[in-house]
Order: sequence, then structure tokens, then C-alpha cells
Amino acid sequence: MECGLIIPRFRANHSGLLASPSLPSACLATNRRRRLLFPPSSLHKIENKLNPMFSLFLETPSMTRCEATVSSTYKETSDVVDLDWENLGFGLVPTDYMYVTKCSSDGIFSKGELQCFGPIELNPSSGVLNYGQGLFEGLKAYRKEDGSILLFRPEENALRMRIGAERMCMPAPSIEQFVDAVKLTVLANKRWIPPTGKGSLYIRPLLMGSGAVLGLAPAPEYTFLIFVSPVGNYFKEGLAPINLIVENDFHRAAPGGTGGVKTIGNYASVLKAQKIAKENGYSDVLYLDSVYKKYLEEVSSCNVFVVKDNVISTPAIKGTILPGITRKSIIDVARGQGFQVEERLVSVEELLEADEVFCTGTAVVVSPVGSITYLGTRVDYGNRGVGVVSQQLYSALTNLQMGLAKDKMGWTVQLK
Repeated sequence: MECGLIIPRFRANHSGLLASPSLPSACLATNRRRRLLFPPSSLHKIENKLNPMFSLFLETPSMTRCEATVSSTYKETSDVVDLDWENLGFGLVPTDYMYVTKCSSDGIFSKGELQCFGPIELNPSSGVLNYGQGLFEGLKAYRKEDGSILLFRPEENALRMRIGAERMCMPAPSIEQFVDAVKLTVLANKRWIPPTGKGSLYIRPLLMGSGAVLGLAPAPEYTFLIFVSPVGNYFKEGLAPINLIVENDFHRAAPGGTGGVKTIGNYASVLKAQKIAKENGYSDVLYLDSVYKKYLEEVSSCNVFVVKDNVISTPAIKGTILPGITRKSIIDVARGQGFQVEERLVSVEELLEADEVFCTGTAVVVSPVGSITYLGTRVDYGNRGVGVVSQQLYSALTNLQMGLAKDKMGWTVQLK
């Protein structure tokens, strides 16, 4: 990892605290060279804030790494980020650091390292590039009104990655190492977390077969990596209703396949149908099962819920549907508010007769559905407005995630 600033190698001390006060400057300097983090007009403001003793080395490449251990104290950054928080979309904003660790065939991951965010090297014959041996996760960090940071159920992401890794014949970090790495990465990029109510810090853990393999076989080496980006709403509509089309030709998953784990291959396969849908004015695609072609599965990257009277129904998890953590949380929240929630086969006919429909996912949280189009017939819900149930569950969950409501479930992890 090239950094445009020479500083020593830093190791975690006995308490786990990374001792360097200058690491943020190192990665700012890196991105001065790459022009990644800031527009040219703002670069001089940042450079003027760097420690003068390092200014002579801004154009000298070197290695900057800081080793992380499992700990309860983390390196933090506090510099101000000049972003338009009011118009933050769901796209990559390069931040300061990423976390990287590797393991060989013994399945034991080495001490993780914080590195400046940037490109990584992969062998052309790596397992992830040739055979798709890779998984990813998604979770968020929120800034509370008092400035502290909240994570939402990170241990669930860690557990889901371990389950997925077993299916994909991969080793995975322990739950403790996963959660600790998330905490470390978030606090190292703390200045990129949006103000309360302006968005969140999206956290993307990756597990991939990085070792070289030519014949079809598990890779001999694996890389676990985490990067982050500040984000706003996933759909441009925000909490406004989205319009879905039911896909009748393409299928997302089949029984016995990998539809129930968060492997990278599940997502490339939905791009064609999604592209066609968006070209025709729809927000996304809702998939049916591949056997009977009549039961709901999920949207491209979201779980789906159908509301009829006081009953909320969602497709059961049976190997073809991703067990969403937001899905799981919404079910518990809804039951706590007195709704009857059923996990079962839900037919497309029930969808068309529903009072309300909404989607859930880490990126969207809760997204109300304004209309469904199936075989040329369009059904509108709630006068195309935000449904009462969608609004109620969205408010309940986001208030909990942002620390605006008391966490009686024990789902949030406070970093400071």
C-alpha cells in the first residue's frame, strides 16, 4: 500500500490502542497523490492542516501500516470532512482506512492491519476472480446526537458470514475478530460518519479466495477486508414508495443453490433483469420461485413483506432467500408492536391483493412499495403513499439504530 508520507510502522500497545497521532495525515497525503478523497479546490486546506514535520515527504512513497489486535480501545480520527451531507446518495466515497487480514490453508487469520484505503493486489489466478469464491456483508454505523457511535447487530453479520463461508468452502474470522475489526475500521474512519439524521457509515466486509488456483478447488489463501463509505438513501426515492415489477423469466436462485448465503455470485445474476426494469421506469425487480413460478422470493437485494389487515407475511427462509438481518429485526419489532407475523410461502396472488407491501435490507432499512406490476397489470398501494405499517416499522427501527429510542433488545453496540 503506497502512502505519500514517511512515518514509522505502528503496532498496538498492550491496551490495543494504536499509538500514532499521525495516521490520518498519512492517508490524507496518500489521497493527495491519488486525488480520491477531496476535490482539488479543498486539497490545500487539508494539506495546510498536516503536521509541518511531515510536509517534506509528501511526494515520497513508502509503506504505512498499523497492526490491530483484538482489543477494547481503538484508534480514532477527528478531522472534519467537508461533504454535502444533505445530498448524500448511496455511492462510494473513498475514506481513510481499510482493514486487511489473511489466512492460509490452516484457517487461522493473522493480526489485522489498518491500511490506507486504495487498490489491492490479486493474482490473476485467484479463487475469487476465477471461480467466484467470495462473500460479503453489509452493516451500518450511526452517529448519535451526543456524538457517540452505534453499530447495529454486528455479531449477526459475523455469524452469517461464517455460515456462508462453510457453504462456500472457506475459512472465516471468528465472531470476535469480525466484530473487533468492524469497530477498529469504523473508529479509524470516524470523521466520515454523517451527522445524526443525515445518513450512516456503510460498512462492507469482504471475504475472498485470494490465493492462486488453476483447477477448480478451494483457494490456498483467503483475505478478509473491510472498507467503509458514508451513504444516504439507497433508492433515490428515499422513504417515498418504490415501483417494482415481478420478474417472470429470470430467477435469482434455485433450491440447493447459494441463494441463502451472501455470496458475490448472487448479485451479478440479477443485473440484467434490474437493468431492463430500470430502463422501463421501475425501481427494482421482485423475483418468484424457480420451481412453481408463483411464490415470492425477494427483490434484487431486499426481503419483501406483504400486509393484509393486521397480518404481516414474508417468504420463509428455505435456502433460496437471504436471511436478512433487517428482515429478522423487523419481524421482532412488528411482533412487539402487536402484529401477527407469518413466515411462509406467499403467492403472487396474495401480493396483488395486499393492503400494503414493503421491502427491508441493510441499505434501504424499510422501503415502502407504491406499486407492483405483474404480467402487464399494475396494482397501486395506499394511493402511492407511504403505508401506515411501513412508516411505523421504519420509525421504530431507525430510532433504535440511531439511539433515539431505548434499546430494549440489546441490538446496538456503542463505540464511545
